[in-house]
Amino acid sequence: MTASDPAETLEIDTPPAFAPGTKVRARALVRDDGTFPGARVGDVLVEPGALGYVREVGSFLQRFWIYEVDFIDSRRIVGMRAAELESAEGDRS
Repeated sequence: MTASDPAETLEIDTPPAFAPGTKVRARALVRDDGTFPGARVGDVLVEPGALGYVREVGSFLQRFWIYEVDFIDSRRIVGMRAAELESAEGDRS
């Protein structure tokens, strides 16, 4: 593999895409992988279009940014990757 290989790219070498307090919208359906308390594997945690706010930014495997997002309507706080989110700062809802 070469340094330009996406598998070798460290996402954390660049600044996070979203800062705490940023309003975001889910771009992807997120199901429980067995790590969400009180849910069963496969349960839907977040629907596409759901709005939330980034609470914290952390890293996973010293490689990827993980955004702790508070989805207020569903009362769930879910860890998500940048590709699963988009900014909703311009939304009035």
